[in-house]
Amino acid sequence: MNQDKMTALGFYKPNSTTEAPNFERVEIERPKATGRNLLVEVKAISVNPTDLKTRDGKKEDDQSVTIVGRDAAGVVVEVGEDCSFFQVGDEVFYAGTSNIPGSLSEVQLVDERIVGKKPKNINFPEAAALPLTSITACEAIFDRLGASREPAENKDKVILIIGAAGGVGSIATQIAKLAGLTVVGTASRPESKEWALDHGADHIINHREPFKPQLEALGFSGVHYIFSLTNVDDHMENMAKIIFPQGKICSILPAFKPLHLDLFSKSVTFSYELMYTRSVFQTEDMVSQHHILTQLSDWVEDEKVRSTMTKHLSPLNPETLKEAYDGLLTGRTIGKIVVEGPIQK
Repeated sequence: MNQDKMTALGFYKPNSTTEAPNFERVEIERPKATGRNLLVEVKAISVNPTDLKTRDGKKEDDQSVTIVGRDAAGVVVEVGEDCSFFQVGDEVFYAGTSNIPGSLSEVQLVDERIVGKKPKNINFPEAAALPLTSITACEAIFDRLGASREPAENKDKVILIIGAAGGVGSIATQIAKLAGLTVVGTASRPESKEWALDHGADHIINHREPFKPQLEALGFSGVHYIFSLTNVDDHMENMAKIIFPQGKICSILPAFKPLHLDLFSKSVTFSYELMYTRSVFQTEDMVSQHHILTQLSDWVEDEKVRSTMTKHLSPLNPETLKEAYDGLLTGRTIGKIVVEGPIQK
């Protein structure tokens, strides 16, 4: 066996945006851990829409292999000379970043500042469902929306989570509840409503209907925070009507249309959340993602937060990945789809 090579699952052509990528097994150079990087043996991954965004951005004349995959859980097999958080043998989980080869490989190189120790009370697939969505939710709720981490300070404050049954929504609901916020989630199907309520939402409204009358029927005249996890342009007018003056809105997707004028008159703060910003731009506070995952691990071990894995597939091969990404492409995913490794050669 060539110790300088490893197996990965990648694709060469972007293919149709309505279909899963055409994954195939490839042999690539096995990286070595240096600096603050860890080399992690990948045990499980979960699929994310951002993987498909990477595929959609690939140019037709790009002949290189693309290896996607963000979320992963595994075991540290090498540590760089500057690492201080981890050692060989540690079980870890992380969301990676968007400018390095992804987690669909035997081993992956990842900066320790965006890695956390896997919760001891859950397995690798359950852990792989958590990092990307949890970092996104924590950064949005506490950094972008500015909600307090102290429950007492959030008494009587209301957050609306648009898309509460999805991967980010179902973890954001749990974290918002831990922070003492009243959570109103949106869902449109019976099964997604049930999922959101089961994960801590206090109330559910339908995002396919006007928000204001539904909120008023629940006894709310408006909300302090809005976390939008679907196409923000679709809900701009609804959000403008229900956000309180000086309220805050955060979206994980870009707005392509102008912001509603009422957001100006209400002095509303509108922000974006992209969890790759810190790692891609190597910001001074990049290590905050390590701290988020450390806190998340504690929450899981204390049974305050639970994994949002809803579908567990195995083994990690092109056929199983196609099933996972086809499920993601339906746009009706509840929770997270996870694939357990190692890679089938």
